[in-house]
Amino acid sequence: MASEIKKIGVFTSGGDSPGMNAAIRSVVRTCAYLNIECVGIYRGYQGMMEGDFKTLDARSVNNIINKGGTILKSARCDEFRTKEGRQKAYDQLTKEGIQAFVVIGGNGSFTGALLFTEEFDFPVIGIPGTIDNDILGSSFTIGFDTAINTVVDAIDKIRDTASSHNRLFFVEVMGRDVGHIALNAGVGAGAEEILIPEQNLGLERLLDSLKRSKASGKSSSIVIVAEGDKIGKNVFELKEYVEEHLPIYDVRVSVLGHMQRGGNPTCFDRVLASRMGVKAVESILEGKSNQMVGIRDTKLVLTPLAEAIKAHTEIDEELIRVSDIMTT
Repeated sequence: MASEIKKIGVFTSGGDSPGMNAAIRSVVRTCAYLNIECVGIYRGYQGMMEGDFKTLDARSVNNIINKGGTILKSARCDEFRTKEGRQKAYDQLTKEGIQAFVVIGGNGSFTGALLFTEEFDFPVIGIPGTIDNDILGSSFTIGFDTAINTVVDAIDKIRDTASSHNRLFFVEVMGRDVGHIALNAGVGAGAEEILIPEQNLGLERLLDSLKRSKASGKSSSIVIVAEGDKIGKNVFELKEYVEEHLPIYDVRVSVLGHMQRGGNPTCFDRVLASRMGVKAVESILEGKSNQMVGIRDTKLVLTPLAEAIKAHTEIDEELIRVSDIMTT
């Protein structure tokens, strides 16, 4: 089957992340290099079910490597969760003559792809595109490096204001289930405390930490809070709690929100996306399927989709230790 593949689809699904366009470009140009027709599938699984297809050539992806977001758009699709929805998608792919596809996305996107390929024996390769860096089987996902640099840049600016007004800032960053963004950006920006889902710091320890910071002469502090932190209060409740128990602090909250997903991808993300796109197409032509392209120790590797969606990547314990030392 692999040697007979002449038309490959590519699409982005789930939340967008910087570097997705670079991955699209890589898939399209690898197909062009290998004389394979490439079809862009717009709006993820929704567009797949509706036949929203467009043939892409090497010139179709000019000047997108530096752009955030995704030119193929993205959409949530509840209907694809049903067998009937997946049948619609298969019928559209068959009608178009698409023989395999590359999906660029995260856990939910890969879950859909796995169900699809198991039902229809359809060749599928995944590329991890998510700022959360939470996909098992890859040390880095496309968009993570850009996101943490965006967060660090924002924190640097917030610190200027915090220092000028002797304030404590709680800065909330993305990460519903994992704290990779919070931990890496917190260490990189020199945060006084970092709250992540993997560790329950506890309110008393937080207060003790802030008291020590004040006693050591710090006139301002930055606390990074992952949105999925397990301390038991959201960032605004944390503000009220600290103000109640430590009235010496003038507390402010900054929620960075979706700005973390936007912006021009870093060089690291552009190169990673380019490498993964080439590997994805070559893997399909080698007869591989139900796999995700990942990177470990600078080398590209394949991980079964079933394993990639099993669990989240573990937090870096060494970096937690570094964080504890740096916040002394």
